[in-house]
Amino acid sequence: MRAVVIREPGGPEVLELREVPDPPVPPHHLAVRVQRAAVNRADVLQRLGLYPAPAGAPRDIPGLEYQGVVETTGEGVTAHARGDRVFGLVGGGAYADFVVVHEREAVRVPEGVTDEQAAAVPEAFVTAWDALVVRGRAQAGDRVLVHAAGSGVGTAAVQIARALGCTVIGTSRTPDKLARAQALGLDVPVVPANGKFADAVRAATGGRGVDVVVELVGGGYLAEDMAAAAPRSRIVVVGLTAGAFAELDLRALLHKRLEIIGTVLRSRPLEEKIEAAQMLAQRICPLLAAGTLRPVVDRVLPLAEAGKAHELMSSDASFGKILLEIGA
Repeated sequence: MRAVVIREPGGPEVLELREVPDPPVPPHHLAVRVQRAAVNRADVLQRLGLYPAPAGAPRDIPGLEYQGVVETTGEGVTAHARGDRVFGLVGGGAYADFVVVHEREAVRVPEGVTDEQAAAVPEAFVTAWDALVVRGRAQAGDRVLVHAAGSGVGTAAVQIARALGCTVIGTSRTPDKLARAQALGLDVPVVPANGKFADAVRAATGGRGVDVVVELVGGGYLAEDMAAAAPRSRIVVVGLTAGAFAELDLRALLHKRLEIIGTVLRSRPLEEKIEAAQMLAQRICPLLAAGTLRPVVDRVLPLAEAGKAHELMSSDASFGKILLEIGA
């Protein structure tokens, strides 16, 4: 099969399209012919040698999510059949003609959702749902702060928060992205000034602050999150694009009784990944089918242009998801 391989740690030029052996299909697993894979910041970090693939995932083939068609079923498979339209998350290896996944990790694409739309769903919407609903316990009437509102996870989080009946505040360094996010349900756009946004968030909430933060930036944003947070709020840390270290005034943590919660999908064990797939199937897919949630695709590039896709991801110029088209 064809696959994009990381030749060595480095820039986008180290991504090479090669022929590699087809992966074996163990019992209770599926071989999915990948039609599209989405590009994520974790792929960029893996290419740089900063985020190794978890155990069991291909070491040198990036790609955390896929959309495709079941090609082969292993012994004992009952949940899917050849030809099923499926999508889902993997620990790596989606930049390839085939991925092999456990049958319970693959989710059927809902009727009415196109293949291209489906490719933009798994990582963004599962991550956003996990952060907002599972970890952040967001509910109707809450005030939610979503950072990087124009990113894949950000656009998903804005829509999910809106669907829950929350007031949604979003940040981005790019005003145009915030304007586009308003069409998705963003109520209050905030452009941070030199990394500061807490004053603007408090002003937008009448001085009260927010109940849930989806933190996709990290670094110095965490201290501002604490300043922008209402008492007993939840700050869910998902991304660290601005850095993995922060200096915090822990007095605010105590006085406000805040919760700072970390979450990651990629390195979870199989049973937890199956739980994530069930969350996608049972909670997110019905909202996709109803049109309540709408995947946002920035652009689609051929698999051979994976390096260009990584350049676009690193430039922060995209709004929503960047997809790689692999097969028909």
